[in-house]
Amino acid sequence: MINSTSGPGLLFPKGGWENDETVEEAAVREAIEEAGVRGDLLDFVGDYNFKSKTHEDEFSPEGLCKAAMFALLVKEELNSWPEQSTRIRSWLTISQAIQNCRHAWMKEALEYGFCKWLAQKRKTTS
Repeated sequence: MINSTSGPGLLFPKGGWENDETVEEAAVREAIEEAGVRGDLLDFVGDYNFKSKTHEDEFSPEGLCKAAMFALLVKEELNSWPEQSTRIRSWLTISQAIQNCRHAWMKEALEYGFCKWLAQKRKTTS
């Protein structure tokens, strides 16, 4: 997880995607830019709706957004990355991550989406 630049609590790397990339490519890019980690995108964990003040406009006065969450198998921690001056990377257990999650929708993604995905993965590998 990474620190939030707008207040207390931790969050997962997230962001929009560019016109020339898929949502999967954007997830990999955001992990590198914000957390300084590289790895393999394993699976889609789920879609989660949230509100963003920075995305409030005439088309979406409430700032409604949708995040696609993915499981990433981290294979490399970079010593240098684009947002290292404003981001701190933290490694936590699932319970620690749930306790420190800044946003309710990210906590939901972790508790239900990721934990359900992980349980299914463990069943298929045992």
